[in-house]
Amino acid sequence: MPKFSDASNSPQRELANPPTDAISSIKFSPHSDSRLLVASWDKHVYLYDTSQDDENQLIKKFEHRAPVLDVCFGKDDNEAFSGGLDMDVRKIDLTTGEQTVLSTHDKAVKALVYSTQHSMLISGSWDSSIHIHHPDNKPDYPSTLPLPSKVYSLSLAPTRLVISMASRALYIYDLYSLNTLAASAESEPPNTLNAEPWQRRESALKHLTRTTACMPSDEGYATSSIEGRIAVDWFDSSEESQARKYAFKCHRQNGGKDPETGEEIDVVYPVNALAFHPTLGSMASGGGDGQVLLWDPLSKRRTKAYVPLPASVAAVEFNRAGNLLAIAISSGFEDGKVDMVEGSARVFVRELAENEAKLKKK
Repeated sequence: MPKFSDASNSPQRELANPPTDAISSIKFSPHSDSRLLVASWDKHVYLYDTSQDDENQLIKKFEHRAPVLDVCFGKDDNEAFSGGLDMDVRKIDLTTGEQTVLSTHDKAVKALVYSTQHSMLISGSWDSSIHIHHPDNKPDYPSTLPLPSKVYSLSLAPTRLVISMASRALYIYDLYSLNTLAASAESEPPNTLNAEPWQRRESALKHLTRTTACMPSDEGYATSSIEGRIAVDWFDSSEESQARKYAFKCHRQNGGKDPETGEEIDVVYPVNALAFHPTLGSMASGGGDGQVLLWDPLSKRRTKAYVPLPASVAAVEFNRAGNLLAIAISSGFEDGKVDMVEGSARVFVRELAENEAKLKKK
């Protein structure tokens, strides 16, 4: 297994047999420390064991009818769910390869999350709705919750679901209440729900939302946008708590001076990926500049900047134990090129040193 180190002297390895087109999503298993799912525009979902050598890393890949936009594990390491441009929400048996369509949206499925606590799968679509499934129920009658705008991102906290949408809209739902309401569905779809969000928010970012990540502490969430910014917010709606929210610039580079005005040019990249460490509270971000950065969201400080990678960072993900950080890169088309660069889709797994992701003491 090829390994190399960057300036922080922490080993990083590249997975063999990566996707052949752009990577849309990566997810570590919440049930074990080394299993990783990768979704790609090459119409496949890939299952890796990151602890193995090159020949044995890729366990299996699962073909779909269209590009896959998101994937997640289910109740155990043998179950996964996928969604993409074919508009289907699929359950995948990772042992046999069998795929079952759970529901079909009217447009592409953009995001998926699975709550182990409630045995509940939620899919978000560009058709401005989410579907709520209980895959263990026989039969499973999915419910539909209409939303005001197309879904860009879903993220779970222990008790909350955060939905980021177009038009800067952001809805927060109480997971227990949503689960109770959806579990009462006893007929064929659509089973349309009338569920008011726990909170309605407007994104603090002025441009298109790229992704959202909830804090494992259940305190709040972060969102990122296409214009090189991250916003950190808190679930507590009190005036004191809301005074703590903030946004900041990141993933930008100095483009030299404007030949006409002499002013410095700020090259701005999208922040495509966010992930919180499962126990330490630190946050990783990945951008179109090929960089992965670590942040202390409480002290509002950057704690680490890794050596830039050769393509746009598409996704980042900590494993359950918090000792591995997976990084997916592929052409992000920030350079204006419209074709996928062959071989640019790659997945790296970084072994974190003991103090690498720790928050800095004040």
